Amino acid sequence: MTTPLMATLVAARKAQQLTQAQLAEQAGLSRMAVQRTETGDVDPRYSTVAEMARVLGMQLVAVPADLLPALQAFIQAGGKFLGQPTGAEAPPSVVDSLAGRQP
Repeated sequence: MTTPLMATLVAARKAQQLTQAQLAEQAGLSRMAVQRTETGDVDPRYSTVAEMARVLGMQLVAVPADLLPALQAFIQAGGKFLGQPTGAEAPPSVVDSLAGRQP
């Protein structure tokens, strides 16, 4: 059984059209380590998953459980401040900034 994290990493690898062998080479891992990690056959070390994520242009972030709902709401809001009064000026969206879009 794969976790949501592994499903995300597999989807990112496939979206970048990388094989398991290519990911392994760039991450300094064996192809078997990548395969077994992706399929959930092993409980990987943090460093293994972090290297896979790095190669895929991602970074692992630990979020305190009590902040997770607020973070999810922030992401769903497109990175805009929540609870901003109507008509109040707010800084540009973090998501828009990262995507190169201007409000």
